Amino acid sequence: VMELLDRAEIDLDGQRAVIVGASAIVGRPLALMMLHRDATVTVCHIYTQDLSSFTRQADILVAAAGVPQLIKADMVRPGAIVIDVGINVLPDGQVIGDVDFDSVYDIAGAITPVPGGIGPLTNLMVLRQMLRHLVTLA
Repeated sequence: VMELLDRAEIDLDGQRAVIVGASAIVGRPLALMMLHRDATVTVCHIYTQDLSSFTRQADILVAAAGVPQLIKADMVRPGAIVIDVGINVLPDGQVIGDVDFDSVYDIAGAITPVPGGIGPLTNLMVLRQMLRHLVTLA
């Protein structure tokens, strides 16, 4: 997620970031990285009461809750950057994210798709780290 924001030249200073998902793998580490870049960060989860009141405040909304299509159009502030980290496989084999992509697409200023968004970028980041490690061993 941070690589994506960096490549898009999005300055986090003062931005309101809302992360839906408090996992030790994505949510909490991402919150700390965004705080380190001077974003104002709110971490929510699927049990957050009135979740949409938080998500509608986000300049940057990250969905990482593991709930298919949890984030609907009425939960997104117009123009917000929406980053979908969720990967959910439905019984019919279809892969969808935590964001209802079709309904949010016209509202968001930018949105990542699932599949094809953060997943492949994550694979590239793992490969980059592995190559950096190999270079240091050489």
